[in-house]
Amino acid sequence: MAIKIECLSNYVRVRDKVYPCTTSLVMDLIGGKWKASILYHLQASEKRYNELRKEMPSVTEMTLSLQLKQLEKDGLIKREVYGDKPPIKVIYSLTDFGRRFIPVLDAITNCGNQIVVDQGEFVAI
Repeated sequence: MAIKIECLSNYVRVRDKVYPCTTSLVMDLIGGKWKASILYHLQASEKRYNELRKEMPSVTEMTLSLQLKQLEKDGLIKREVYGDKPPIKVIYSLTDFGRRFIPVLDAITNCGNQIVVDQGEFVAI
């Protein structure tokens, strides 16, 4: 039996960060309450900041802004600015690297949907 790639060493290093395993690397990139949700909303099409806010009404402006900056820094999304004086237009979209996470997002979404069907309910607030 061949050894799995993730078991070749005790740690992994990506961009000067050391992780105990590849799973923790991925969770650092997309984990938390909002990162996966932002990526989910950008997978179909690019969006402006206010469009994201409308699609995720419970996220605060500060949190959304911080998470967008982190996702951009990590290379999962790109931020394009149009115009050089107000009002400027800012568009967010997935990078090719960010698109690699779509199957992961689909799996998380499907799992979450099944949990709600089995144990909860979808509600409109």
